[in-house]
Amino acid sequence: MVSLHNRKFISADSDKCVGCQVCEYACSFTHDKVFNAVKSRIRVVRSNQSMKSIALTCRKCQEPACVAACPRDALSQSLETGTIIIDQDQCNGCGWCIEACNYGAMMMHPESKTVYVCDLCQYRPDGPQCVKWCPEEALTVVTSDVLAQKARLNAIKKLFQEHEELEK
Repeated sequence: MVSLHNRKFISADSDKCVGCQVCEYACSFTHDKVFNAVKSRIRVVRSNQSMKSIALTCRKCQEPACVAACPRDALSQSLETGTIIIDQDQCNGCGWCIEACNYGAMMMHPESKTVYVCDLCQYRPDGPQCVKWCPEEALTVVTSDVLAQKARLNAIKKLFQEHEELEK
């Protein structure tokens, strides 16, 4: 069993992401053989205030709200990887899991009307295609421990910058 701290997911660096959506097209082509961002398991979101973009995908929560919200038990979570598993035969497209997801990672397939979510391209030997094809190298596969360490380093960097500004 993989612990929460070792579960891998895609992380986006908003300082590098330019909002090109190549990740969305790589994902939709990998899974559905079409270049259609609506069928992607990763979403590029733009902030009008900061003019920055970031890509969002499943974070493989320890206690996923999407799984708990499903009234038909169509969702489960792999104990080994944390990946959300969807039983397409059980899913009726009610969307409760979409509403419950804190990260906006659950999507409704426009044709099958069932939900889908990032699986890290688990059946591809070369890994997640969104990461592979990102032209700005804004996407990486991380664990929550790595992400927490990055956040600490960024906070420390910001503190030093603020301190230097105060000394001027």
